[in-house]
Amino acid sequence: MSESKKNSPSVRIVEVDSEYAGQRIDNFLMGQLKGVPKSHIYRILRKGEVRVNKGRVKAPYKIRTGDLVRIPPVRTDRTEPPPHPSEQLRTTLEQAVVFEDERLLVLNKPSGMAVHGGSGVSSGMIEALRLVRPDERHLELVHRLDRETSGCLLISKRRSSLRILHELMRENRVDKRYLALLAGSWRKGARVVDMPLKKNTLKGGERVVRVDAEGKQAETRYKRLRRFKDATLVDVELITGRTHQIRVHSAWLGSPILGDTKYGEDDANKRMRQMGLRRLFLHAHQVSFRWPGEKHDLIVNAPLPQDLAELLEKLKAKDEI
Repeated sequence: MSESKKNSPSVRIVEVDSEYAGQRIDNFLMGQLKGVPKSHIYRILRKGEVRVNKGRVKAPYKIRTGDLVRIPPVRTDRTEPPPHPSEQLRTTLEQAVVFEDERLLVLNKPSGMAVHGGSGVSSGMIEALRLVRPDERHLELVHRLDRETSGCLLISKRRSSLRILHELMRENRVDKRYLALLAGSWRKGARVVDMPLKKNTLKGGERVVRVDAEGKQAETRYKRLRRFKDATLVDVELITGRTHQIRVHSAWLGSPILGDTKYGEDDANKRMRQMGLRRLFLHAHQVSFRWPGEKHDLIVNAPLPQDLAELLEKLKAKDEI
């Protein structure tokens, strides 16, 4: 990456090299302007003080090799020392690692932890991981999971790895499987939902997703694993990766995910709370893909959390069909 000074000694023009290609401009700026609050970085983006190839860009813009990024003068002096990760946080994250090599990490994300900061959350797993592993300079989320969802979360350790994994995902060559406990007892062994989804915003800023003919194409495949009196355990394959896709498609089927307070059924959720379910029963239990040039798939599994496993044992003892 090369830099030059232009017009003002405090303005920087940074040329993007291939290692950073594909990164969002907001994340790129956070790396360049260490110590600057994220709110200030988004402010200079909104005001147009950051330019790429002399033009304004928004936060989601993905930089490319050779882009010239104008970075305005910004105060980077810290008024407080950098945050120091607690031992509990270190332990939680290290215990969450279910696979690691020189290219990527796979974490078993706990339910209730956001994958990144924003939307009222000051920080998430990726920010915490960067604190715990300061020598890993290129840790990036490959995809996202809902805050309430647990399980396999891919983290790239190199910019080149991020580009490859994103390409595999665009080409639908990353197989992601989920375990979900749905309301109702299914007689059919398999179902496919191919219904478009559209994001909506309700009063108060709450975001919901609906089945809508004007939405984006979305396909979800279900396979029944175990059948109970009032619930069904299914393996879910995501063909597309829309926001809240499994949750909305399951509700559209008339079998919402148990523990889902946004799209679920209050009475069914109440019955399951009495049996100990305190969260959304949705767990990303497996991710698999083949790295370019390799002969075998990489298959990573994340064990079902203890509270969900215990609930299944209670249901089995009570009313498995």
